[in-house]
Amino acid sequence: MAVFVLDRSGKPLMPCTEKRARLLLARRRARVHRVVPFVIRLTDRHASSSNAQPVRVKLDPGSKTTGIALVREMPLSDGRRAEAVLNLFELVHRGARISNALAARRAMRHARRGRKTRYRAARNLNRRRQPGWLAPSLRHRVETTAAWINRLRRLAPLVFVSTEFVRFDTQAMQNPSIQGDEYRRGALAGYDLREYLLETWGRKCAYCDATDFPLQIEHIYPRARGGSNRASNLALACRTCNQLKASLPLTDFLWSDPVRAARIRSTMKASLRDAAAVNATRWALLSVLIDTGLPVELASGGRTKLNRERFGAIKTHALDAACVGEVDALLDLQRPTLTIRCAGRGAYRRTRLTATGHPRGYLMRTKLAFGFQTGDLVRAVVPRGKKIGTYLGRVAIRASGFFNIQCGANVVQGISYRYCSVVQRGDGYGYSFVAQLSKDTENRDDVACRAPSRPGIEARASRRH
Repeated sequence: MAVFVLDRSGKPLMPCTEKRARLLLARRRARVHRVVPFVIRLTDRHASSSNAQPVRVKLDPGSKTTGIALVREMPLSDGRRAEAVLNLFELVHRGARISNALAARRAMRHARRGRKTRYRAARNLNRRRQPGWLAPSLRHRVETTAAWINRLRRLAPLVFVSTEFVRFDTQAMQNPSIQGDEYRRGALAGYDLREYLLETWGRKCAYCDATDFPLQIEHIYPRARGGSNRASNLALACRTCNQLKASLPLTDFLWSDPVRAARIRSTMKASLRDAAAVNATRWALLSVLIDTGLPVELASGGRTKLNRERFGAIKTHALDAACVGEVDALLDLQRPTLTIRCAGRGAYRRTRLTATGHPRGYLMRTKLAFGFQTGDLVRAVVPRGKKIGTYLGRVAIRASGFFNIQCGANVVQGISYRYCSVVQRGDGYGYSFVAQLSKDTENRDDVACRAPSRPGIEARASRRH
């Protein structure tokens, strides 16, 4: 993974290799500016004495994860354009968490109004949305991506931006043979919803085949778990089965009849939530990219797939970003990917809630405890006891002084603050490295991944703080 380099005044220079960064640090010609992503700052050179090569940032926008690739352009003698991968990133959004938090806040507000002001007259719906309004969970995806583009501009001499600009045809995704006037007719054309379900399920309960009973409309994938009201997610059930199933998943409810569960699941259609999110944010994302002032290249998803097959890259968000646009040759694909998980900076609420919405405990009034804050990257050296060892990860503070440290997918609990030292202050993101696999590897989660070792770097950063 390439190391970002800044000059004495903080202007970005051309990224260098890890070996060169070690030599500069060992010879005291540079100092650690940031640990993740790793940035060094030179002490004896300005940007005017450096010749920066063209660096392009590429994006593969997604609903849950956005792939980001930093590449160096290398013009070939025959006029073609080759690119060498410098860094790979995967930005994991938290749109679902934002949506769930807003839903919980709305439920608490409605309950409070029912208890305190039950006789208050309903207010007029006089709120208007500005043109281009996006839901908070969608606006988060656009703003977070724009924030990281601006951050990379401060760390590398970017001169171009390439992004995948696609529009998903949601009707064709459900019915590939659709054409003509069929686009104007949905699945319920000429039907009432209940009549459509009665014909689809043969006028009997989908779970017990009961007939001659009043049938109720039931969500196969429960609404409480994020299910939709689409006709493909609805079934008919008798009152007994509907109450017994409640919010259980289909496989848990029909654990004794897997054949029936598979038959019911075959009637369901894939969710269009992710495709709709990409469709809704593509113009807003393009607008913020144009506002950066950099030339923007738009590419199709078909070209990305063609480049991925030409260069033999596995399908990941980061490598898809590297394959965006017109590329004649792509080098250095085997690089680790830095996963950037949006974690936020805490919440304003004063209590935690139970599953039924009742408060179960009060939170700390301050975000700082013993000099640490939730989200800080810390290094804990435990000299004795059951948890002896060295831990490096994101900390969650406690008023008692015994913290939790998240090391990758594992969480180590009850580490005293006396054993912790700050490596990097929290910035609202969690970081972890994923080793790049070959195309022959089917499951990328089977490999334990760690950050490239940089002897002494964490210790120097700890001394700086």
